[in-house]
Amino acid sequence: MEVFEYERKLEELDHLFNDIDAPLEPGRVWCLLAELTRYDLASVAEIGRH
Repeated sequence: MEVFEYERKLEELDHLFNDIDAPLEPGRVWCLLAELTRYDLASVAEIGRH
């Protein structure tokens, strides 16, 4: 995942959590959280290799 895509997913997650007009989509929230977590863990692992 590129940084731009990561930021877009963070914005979407923020929208789902904070926009009172956004429909509740638990499946989408969990999917975004999983994707963002995988990216974060991969980033930490990459830093640890250096």
